[in-house]
Amino acid sequence: MKGRLDGKVAVITGGASGMGQATAYRFLAEGAKVVIGDLNSENGAATMAVIAQQGAADRAAFLRTDVAEEPDIEALVAAATDRFGRLDCIFNNAGIGGAVGPITETRVEEWDFTFDVLARSVFLGIKHAAKVMQRQGDGGSIISTSSIAGLNGGGGPHAYSAAKAAVANLTRAVSGELARHHIRVNAIAPGVITTPLFHSGRPEKSEAMAKRSVPWPRLGTGEDIAAMAVFLASDESEYVTGQNMVVDGGISASGPNLWGNGPDSPMLRKSGVTRGSTGLGNDIRELEG
Repeated sequence: MKGRLDGKVAVITGGASGMGQATAYRFLAEGAKVVIGDLNSENGAATMAVIAQQGAADRAAFLRTDVAEEPDIEALVAAATDRFGRLDCIFNNAGIGGAVGPITETRVEEWDFTFDVLARSVFLGIKHAAKVMQRQGDGGSIISTSSIAGLNGGGGPHAYSAAKAAVANLTRAVSGELARHHIRVNAIAPGVITTPLFHSGRPEKSEAMAKRSVPWPRLGTGEDIAAMAVFLASDESEYVTGQNMVVDGGISASGPNLWGNGPDSPMLRKSGVTRGSTGLGNDIRELEG
C-alpha cells in the first residue's frame, strides 16, 4: 500500500526521543526517507537500532546536531540532500524545558539558552530548508513545534512560553514570504504530551497533575503529534500555511493553568534550567522562603 509520504525526504530535529522520535517512526511507516538530528547520540543510536529492526535502515540516517548552531543545521540539511537527493520537509521539533522559576531569579544565560534551543533553532531550520526548497523549485513543507504555552499565560514557564510564542509568530510571518515558492510554513502547538521532556523522569507525578487540566479522557502522546505532522508534510495540506495547529485534547479551550501561580506552585519554588533529553543534565536550585 502506498504511504502518504512516499518519495518524500524529511529532516526531523529532536528526532531521537519523544514527539520527534514518534514522528520519525511514523514518517518512515508512511514511506518517507528521514534524517534525524539530535544532540543525544546515545538516543540517536537507540532510535536507529529500532529503525533497523523495522527494516527501514536504508531510508534513515542520524546526525548529532546542536540545533542552536548554524553549521550543524546546515550539515543536517546537507545530509538529506547528499544522501537522498532532495528535501521535502523539515520538522523543527527539538526542545527543552529551559529556564524555570520566578523571573526575578532567572539568569541571563538561562534565558538565552532557552531561546537558542527553542527559537533560534527554528529560525535556522526555516532558513536553510527554505534555501534548498527554493532551489529545487517544487515547493515543500516547513513544520515547527510551538506550544499551547505560547498562546497565553499558565501553560508553561515564562521563558519557554515566550520562546514558543516567537515560534508561532515566526511561522505566520514567514508563511507569506515563502508562499509564492509553494513552501508551506506551519507550526504544531502540543498540549500535555507524555514524553521524557514533559515528565522529567517522574511520569506518575507529572501526569496526575496534568490530568486535572486536560478535558480529554487521556493525555496526549507523541503519536498524536506525529499524526498532525504527517498531514502537514503530505500533499493533503497543500492549501494550509501560516497556521498554528493546536493538538491538546481541549486544554487551551478550557484555559490552561497547569502549575498554578500561588505560593505553593512548584514553578515558583525552584529556579534554574532544564535541558530535556539532550543528555546535558539539568541545573535546578531550590529557593528559600
